[in-house]
Amino acid sequence: MAVEDTQPLISHLIELRKRLLNCIIAVIVIFLALIYFANDIYQIVSAPLIKQLPVGASMIATDVASPFFTPIKLTMIVSVFIAIPVILHQVWAFVAPALYRHERRLVMPLLFSSSALFYIGMAFAYFIVFPLAFGFFAKTAPEGVLIATDINNYLDFVMALFMAFGVSFEVPIAIVLLCWTGVTTPEDLKAKRPYVLVGAFVVGMLLTPPDVLSQTLLAIPMYCLFEVGVFFGRFYVGKGRQDNDKEQESESES
Repeated sequence: MAVEDTQPLISHLIELRKRLLNCIIAVIVIFLALIYFANDIYQIVSAPLIKQLPVGASMIATDVASPFFTPIKLTMIVSVFIAIPVILHQVWAFVAPALYRHERRLVMPLLFSSSALFYIGMAFAYFIVFPLAFGFFAKTAPEGVLIATDINNYLDFVMALFMAFGVSFEVPIAIVLLCWTGVTTPEDLKAKRPYVLVGAFVVGMLLTPPDVLSQTLLAIPMYCLFEVGVFFGRFYVGKGRQDNDKEQESESES
């Protein structure tokens, strides 16, 4: 490989390292700002379960170090979630030079909307799903069984749900991109509605803990978001390829 060929690769790797360092620094700064409130953050996250526990029940720590490390682990995860706009902006800054002008105009609204939808998905899980699911679990416990959830297991459970709902709420963005690139059309998606509905429940089964309530509470919003994506996708059908052709023609003429 010639030296001239390696220079672009090296410059890309240097730029990638810069963007990764910016992401890491953003997460660390947020983490250091929140670490003092680690226990308070855990109390906020565990509130939906604690409110549903029967009288006399409480959360427990089965590992000696869990009361210390679990809130810190949660704070680090929260720091990453809060830093998502910064991370997405760094991704955009890295790929922007390789994009056409019309693609750059589309990327920023997509980054903003994808961040908003991710946070909305997490909020939906916290304010809607958690109270319903934990209330259901607490009421269906066999008589004589005292509910005592380990704090680390609870954290793993809710983080899985947060990620599942946050990612699933990105469905409209995915559909708009598919329509924009010409991969599919709203008409094709409408014809596949029965399969999408079944697929939503399958995805809910795979992404959520093994209970019907959580699966249903994920599948129904996911299907509704599919319909939202189909509605907005009709405004972007094939525009990506058309704009690419126009810019390529203008570049060739110049």
